[in-house]
Amino acid sequence: MQASTSGKEAITETTVTVETGSLDRLRTVIGVLDENLTVIARELSLSTRIDGTKIVLTGAEADVGGAVIANLLAVADAGEHIDRSALLYCIALAREGNAEDLGAVLKDVVAVTSRGKPVKCKTVGQSAYVDAMRKNTITFGTGPAGTGKTYLAVSLAVALYKAKTVDKIILTRPAVEAGEKLGFLPGDLQTKVDPYLRPLYDALQELFGMETYAKLMEKGVIEVAPLAYMRGRTLSGAFVILDEAQNATREQMKMFLTRLGEGSRMVVTGDLTQTDLPDGKSSGLAHAVNVLKGVEDIAIVALTERDVVRHPLVTRIVRAYERDEQRRRKGEKR
Repeated sequence: MQASTSGKEAITETTVTVETGSLDRLRTVIGVLDENLTVIARELSLSTRIDGTKIVLTGAEADVGGAVIANLLAVADAGEHIDRSALLYCIALAREGNAEDLGAVLKDVVAVTSRGKPVKCKTVGQSAYVDAMRKNTITFGTGPAGTGKTYLAVSLAVALYKAKTVDKIILTRPAVEAGEKLGFLPGDLQTKVDPYLRPLYDALQELFGMETYAKLMEKGVIEVAPLAYMRGRTLSGAFVILDEAQNATREQMKMFLTRLGEGSRMVVTGDLTQTDLPDGKSSGLAHAVNVLKGVEDIAIVALTERDVVRHPLVTRIVRAYERDEQRRRKGEKR
């Protein structure tokens, strides 16, 4: 990467040249019909041109643009697709001075699916979350929909089971939905809890494969149950995931956390903005995050809208709801 400035424009305008190394890498980075380069130019108010395998950027934020290109090259070299969401994330990282982080993130394989596809973190926040789960006995992962809280937790659970670090995987959720209680639903326990736990089943089936998943379920290696059924147990040698924990009460959260047994790890995930508890009941997740902050061997990772890895529209939806929530709070203070 080379930079030059000249004359009166030295203070405000810089030219940065990035060597991509090959035409293939260049094409991957700039996108079809140069669409990625167009977005970079628009977002950073730059002028751009191609010189062989080099990308030349000129403008006040040319250094940032150069960092974005370097990050996109790291994404391409990791074999990841550069979509609009990844592009905008790279721009945000570069503006914060974290341009080198994404390349390291994409080299870390959390698990491998039954079809041989590696599961990787896609954001710096996700990488911090996985790192916390690896290093701590209990990890709280909070954040909006689409940030990978549940999927990454299940992926790591599968990886640790395959590595024989844990003997079983236990998945649980509070059964809170439209005021219904499990006892009033038809069918046996498995039939009753299936709708609540479907996202967990889907992740396990993708990671283990249907046949292995079915065998492990039959053997009891994988256990899926509503949170209420954890009472009175000691969970040893297991990777335990409490999903949608924002719908657990304070009493349920304390009950769950004190089930921890020897050789086990716990991951608690939830979105603090989407509590479905009845009026008058406060979220056990919000309470636990405040009470347990700073306790040794407990990590608390807050993912944000920037870590959303679903359709780019999901990020815009999350932002819209956050703005509405801010307006509502301001209205209540008046």
